[in-house]
Amino acid sequence: MAKKILVVGGGGREHAIIKALKKSPDCGEIWCAPGNGGISYDAKCKNIKATDVETMVAFAAEEKFDYVVVAQDDPLALGMVDALAAVGIPAFGPDKAAARIEASKVFSKDLMKKYGIPTADYATFDDPAKVMDYIKAKGKYPVVIKADGLALGKGVLICENEEQAADGVKEIMLDKKFGASGNHVVVEEFLTGPEVSVLSFTDGKVVKPMVSSMDHKRANDHDTGLNTGGMGTVAPNPYYTPAVAAECMEKIFLPTIQAMNVEGCPFKGCLYFGLMLTPDGPKVIEYNCRFGDPETQVVLPLLESDLLKIMTACTEGTLADTEVKFSEGAACCVILASGGYPVSYEKGKPISGLTNGQLEGESNITVYHSGTALREDGTLVTNGGRVLGVTAAAPRLTAAITQAYAAAEKISFEKLHKRTDIGMRALKAIAEG
Repeated sequence: MAKKILVVGGGGREHAIIKALKKSPDCGEIWCAPGNGGISYDAKCKNIKATDVETMVAFAAEEKFDYVVVAQDDPLALGMVDALAAVGIPAFGPDKAAARIEASKVFSKDLMKKYGIPTADYATFDDPAKVMDYIKAKGKYPVVIKADGLALGKGVLICENEEQAADGVKEIMLDKKFGASGNHVVVEEFLTGPEVSVLSFTDGKVVKPMVSSMDHKRANDHDTGLNTGGMGTVAPNPYYTPAVAAECMEKIFLPTIQAMNVEGCPFKGCLYFGLMLTPDGPKVIEYNCRFGDPETQVVLPLLESDLLKIMTACTEGTLADTEVKFSEGAACCVILASGGYPVSYEKGKPISGLTNGQLEGESNITVYHSGTALREDGTLVTNGGRVLGVTAAAPRLTAAITQAYAAAEKISFEKLHKRTDIGMRALKAIAEG
């Protein structure tokens, strides 16, 4: 029975989810809300804000969707899955209580402390003066200051000295740069080691991790410049060996799922583990309650199993009996961003090199649209900071990187900015073996 599906969100991650869902024989008509210009080549788009739970749920009921994939953090934190369940529509994603694992840093840190899940040493505060007293007493730099709530992936400051820490506290707690997210903060010890992202499917009972990935957060080459939502990714992550994977399953993944069950908020959907492989073993930097962006753009192209089947199994609690298989190959995603991102940038620049949003004749290349719009005359233009994600899948990482960059060269728009070293750290790790 072909299912009519709605994907909630409008970026590169949602585009990658839609492309993967379309491979399923059970996928019928597919919609995206709000979607974007490039997504409209693959799905019908409806301009409803992802955070407008009431309108979205009314639309889903009116259109009689069989299944909804809530891909973005904000609507999950606002309880969209609960609201859909109330009108009898099954959805992929955690309910509001479980989404707190990302929506509140305080909740997630306290959960890890209570259940002995390895993470950085920390303290939580709601009084700015006490934050600085604590940091000065510790006297250890760099120190990490995090806004408690959602802040578009940017509410984390790494402070190298007392002055930067004081500025950071002012920015988050007094100037309210991230709004109410900054009412509470978490101050953490700075961990060192390679970072790994592991997205995993879970139905609240079993955990089936996806292929690991490596994000590149800084705006410029050699990991310099400002933190962004992510300038590119590769999968798999060479630091994530089978031995590390086994340790993470035993000490982090299963204990987290069990902890959520004991707390009375079982987690179903995609649980993202942001890990640091420290000299003392793997530790959790953060949890996300959904697919990562741009990790999804390298992970899902390597998925060989049926994504729709897996997602419905997570919702229905039958994941143990469902195949989750990834190819042995590799993938690389290079983000093409607007010049000036992540600070200020112009929109509306015409994009050249694409036909119906893709590169013609490139079977192993997929262009995922993060921030694009279609003008009335059909011209594809830039409409965001991160504009496109150019992904290549290949048997080996070297080939995936080379092919992604070769493909990226064929696309242009005014003031295009991209990093030229996506995956180089991973190749170095492989070489050092």
